[in-house]
Amino acid sequence: MTKGMSACTLLTVAEMAEADAFAVEHGVPGERLMEHAGAGTARAIQQRWTRRKTLVLCGPGNNGGDGWVIARVLAEQGWPIRVATLVDRAKLKGDAALHAERWTGEVSALDAASLPALFDGQELVVDALFGAGLARPLEGAARAAVEEVARRHLDCAAVDVPSGVDGDSGQVLGAAAPAKLTATFFRRKPGHLLMPGRALMGEVAVIDIGIPAAALEAIGPRLYVNGPPLWHASLPRPKLTDHKYTRGHVTVVGGGAMSGAARMAGHAARRAGAGLVTIAAPADALPVYAGSEPGFLLQPVAEAASLRRLLEDKRRNAILIGPGSGVNDTTRQMVLTALAAARNLVLDADALTAFAVEPDELFAAIRAPTVFTPHQGEFTRLFGGIGSGGKIERAREAAARSGAVVLLKGADTVVAAPDGRAVINDNAPPTLATAGAGDVLAGFIVALMAQGMDAFDAAAAGCWLHGAAAARFGPGLIAEDIAEQLPRVLAGLHN
Repeated sequence: MTKGMSACTLLTVAEMAEADAFAVEHGVPGERLMEHAGAGTARAIQQRWTRRKTLVLCGPGNNGGDGWVIARVLAEQGWPIRVATLVDRAKLKGDAALHAERWTGEVSALDAASLPALFDGQELVVDALFGAGLARPLEGAARAAVEEVARRHLDCAAVDVPSGVDGDSGQVLGAAAPAKLTATFFRRKPGHLLMPGRALMGEVAVIDIGIPAAALEAIGPRLYVNGPPLWHASLPRPKLTDHKYTRGHVTVVGGGAMSGAARMAGHAARRAGAGLVTIAAPADALPVYAGSEPGFLLQPVAEAASLRRLLEDKRRNAILIGPGSGVNDTTRQMVLTALAAARNLVLDADALTAFAVEPDELFAAIRAPTVFTPHQGEFTRLFGGIGSGGKIERAREAAARSGAVVLLKGADTVVAAPDGRAVINDNAPPTLATAGAGDVLAGFIVALMAQGMDAFDAAAAGCWLHGAAAARFGPGLIAEDIAEQLPRVLAGLHN
């Protein structure tokens, strides 16, 4: 694993427990791990805030143990600290008990009756109640405490995750208070990136607590935060020996009545490096396509038979179907024809919904690299209630069932491969919530596949490039702006 890939690694709650155990087995005592976690979090707090009245809320487990260390370290730096604990120190066990004993200041019981008095006058709250492994909704005094933090709009620093956020799914279990700083350890967890938990994290600081890097090799994680270290080596770069066909020939199957989606996708494919882009659409719509972009090649295609004849040219190595296609039998037959041709294929929007009644027909026909790019509604129509877990589990199960790479869109887009690899994309700005943005994304992905990237890398890279281009443009973004920013983003990567 390269250094860049290592930095992109995400660990589930169970994998983080394995990392802790690996460290202990290789000579790093749990007591020292907890000391490093608490001291590192205290440093992160001091970097963000000046000295102020601070209430540290300690839970019953290791998360609470980190809280006792944070309280001690900040108090040693002259911070006015008050500690409130869910359980009596005498009932704590292991490393948490050891560090709680080292606190020499005042301790208050955290219960519903004491809440108003505990919070009065406090300027910062350290939430060390429960970490990422919480398995049931918050209740009792713990829930009342996080609700009080939210009600008073207090600055909050969370240890590992804001209490109440599931570390694997990002779901809120009962209640959770938004943090301005979340300190986590060794590597981030999925819940730091998945909604709605992501919106509660604030700034996420990853603290080195002394776990050996070799722990990652022993664990073998298969989940990453999306970024260039994962796919930069395979990103297409023009060569002196290239010509237009070596850079790939994309065929976009366009609609008749709704031409805008295919036009944006085709333009995006050209910006992403495809050597040629053909729009295959009904003959009466071709003048619209011709008038929008002189660089398009145009072919009259109104039914599956004409698409089949078009694909007899083996140089047409990548196909996009879905944007503006319409949910009808013609679209279904077009998709099956493209699948039978065994070319790189991206299916978006209508091309997926057209198989909502018979999804297994679609899955059984896949025989070449294929990417699905549904939003949640399209995903549900195609896969139903697949997956009992969170977004990652749903995407992984869908990829395994279909045999396609599945890119499940959203503020927390997940890309999953049939073999279980997955990434979470975190660079998409909220301005991407605009009509046509998904068509541009599909165009980026199909162009990267046409230039030789494998389906998973192309989907991950296309998604990241899409977010980076949108972020570069800034406010006022419309879909047509995204592809125009791509050359500068690519130049930065190539350099």
